[in-house]
Amino acid sequence: MSANSCTKLTIIATKGTLDWGYPPFILASTAAALGKDVSIFFTFYGLRLLLKDTAALKVSPIGNPDMPMKMPMGPDWFQEIDWGPIVPNAVWQLPFVELFATSMMKKTIAKNGVAPLAELRDLCQEAEVKFLACQMTVELFGFNTKEFIDGIDFVGAASYFEESSDSTSTQSLYM
Repeated sequence: MSANSCTKLTIIATKGTLDWGYPPFILASTAAALGKDVSIFFTFYGLRLLLKDTAALKVSPIGNPDMPMKMPMGPDWFQEIDWGPIVPNAVWQLPFVELFATSMMKKTIAKNGVAPLAELRDLCQEAEVKFLACQMTVELFGFNTKEFIDGIDFVGAASYFEESSDSTSTQSLYM
C-alpha cells in the first residue's frame, strides 16, 4: 500500500519527556494538514503530554544514549561539537545534568524556530486531531482528569483498537 492511499493515522504516545513529546505532535499536525484523519492514544508516561502545564517536562540524557548534545550558543566551532559521545555515562547521572539538558534543549528549540510543545499540541487540536487518553493509566497513576487540557477523550484500550481497526487505510506509529 502506498503512503498516499492511507487516509488515517493513529499514533500511540507512551513517553512523556520534553524531547519525546515532539514526534507525535509533529507527525499528527503534519498528517492532519495533509488531510488525514489522525488520532493519538496517550498511555503511561505519554499522558504527561496532555497536562495543562507542560513546563515540568524534562529531557533525560541517561535515557537517551543516542541523543546528540550540541550547545545552542557560543562560537560556531563550539556549537558543532557533539558532547554526547564525549561525556562519560556517569556524568549523565548527576542530579543537575537533567536540568542542564532540558535548558539546552529548550534553547535549541527556540534557536531553530521550533514551536513550543504546548503550541504544537494546540495546533493539533485546531486541526481536529483526536486525543485519546488511556483511562486505565489515568487511574493507575492517580491523575485527576481536571489536570488535563480540554478536548480529550478518556477511553480504554479497546477504544484505541476500534479507532485503528481499519488495517487497509490505517498507519499506526508507536512512540
